[in-house]
Amino acid sequence: QVQLVESGGGSVQAGGSLRLSCAASGYTYNTYCMGWFRQAPGKEREGVASIDSGGRRTYADSVKGRFTISQDNAKKTLYLQMNSLKPEDTALYYCTIRFHPSCSGDIWDTWGQGTQVTVSS
Repeated sequence: QVQLVESGGGSVQAGGSLRLSCAASGYTYNTYCMGWFRQAPGKEREGVASIDSGGRRTYADSVKGRFTISQDNAKKTLYLQMNSLKPEDTALYYCTIRFHPSCSGDIWDTWGQGTQVTVSS
């Protein structure tokens, strides 16, 4: 059973930084795409960043230049380094995975429970 467990959320002031982690377990596939999504109160869930097993990264325009997605394959851990945080980055951040080489598309196999990020002005 695939499991994803996020950590690293918290409360920071605007301009601050946080690093989210997502520990994955329960699979042996080497071909996948992992991603970070977020959902703010009253808003739809939106994609933040993704990375495939080949290391190719994509970012939402709203976070380009501020967020960096990375992975440690040996530890099966996904990271999201968030710098220059803004109040509009406040949301519940989710980690997700799909066992497919492409990060394109809307279908994901497993989701974590989420970690809250709150940015105050």
